[in-house]
Amino acid sequence: MTTTHLLYLHGFRSSPQSNKARQMAARVQAEHPTVHWWCPQLPPSPRAAAALIDEGTADWPAEYMAVVGSSLGGYYASWLAERRGCRAVLLNPAVDPARDLAAHVGEQSAWHDPAANFFFRAEYIEELRALRAGPLADPSRILAVIAKGDEVLAWREMVVRYAGAHIRLLEGGDHALSDFPALIDEVIEFLHLARDQQS
Repeated sequence: MTTTHLLYLHGFRSSPQSNKARQMAARVQAEHPTVHWWCPQLPPSPRAAAALIDEGTADWPAEYMAVVGSSLGGYYASWLAERRGCRAVLLNPAVDPARDLAAHVGEQSAWHDPAANFFFRAEYIEELRALRAGPLADPSRILAVIAKGDEVLAWREMVVRYAGAHIRLLEGGDHALSDFPALIDEVIEFLHLARDQQS
């Protein structure tokens, strides 16, 4: 199914200014200008992030939409893909952020603007648990790009979580997927992005 609406969800402490988000935006603008692109700044509260995502995509046609999510954004993308039945690309997706982020409660700074601080509250852990998606209803709709060299998340845990999905397992790499330029063609191809409104 051709994708006419594409959502990009950044990770924890990240933003629409991340390298991967900007590279995706540039490719979509250059080669798929009719695709509706949205990459919002997600609030620290998972409940608020989910509400923003829900409201922003409420009128998107599920059969023609797709989502790309990185790290914590991959966790949110899994939640959305299961709710809407849409295609998803997950880049080193967080599997259990409620567990992993429990140690990060407190004042945090944004990667791309160290002056932009936010407070990650203890209640956000339960909000993360509430967004946990169940087993994949249709693994064929999912592409998980997983780097064995991820220094933040356990790659084996990601492989188990997305068993049955399309998995691109990188022998090296890192959590940020610094080699994303070499992978972006594969991501774009999986998304089936429209080249014009009639495609």
